[in-house]
Amino acid sequence: MKYTDIKNALSLIDNPVEKLEMVMDLGKSLQLVPEDAKCNEIFGCSSFVQICEKDGRFYGRADSMMVRGIVAIILALVDGKSVSDIKQMDLAGEFSSLNLNFGAGRLNGIQSMISFFKNL
Repeated sequence: MKYTDIKNALSLIDNPVEKLEMVMDLGKSLQLVPEDAKCNEIFGCSSFVQICEKDGRFYGRADSMMVRGIVAIILALVDGKSVSDIKQMDLAGEFSSLNLNFGAGRLNGIQSMISFFKNL
């Protein structure tokens, strides 16, 4: 799913619990990581998370449905963009604009994923 579609769908939901349920559903859409992709573990997350790259395309995996959904949103944000475009993006601001209610542990993980992309 494209990021604009995700953002539009989330904007139609007022109930915070329903928003989080949609995030978990997004986790089901993560593509499988190709076997020969280069993967990096993201530290600072409360779950196991890897962001992987192959041929300029990013993939991700996580051991929690909620975190898989967060990874799916962040990957949709950077999908099709060059490294220099990604570095210029306000990923944190854009993610924050989705108005998702996460605890401190999840927010630390989100920041760690965003930092990974900013330091490509």
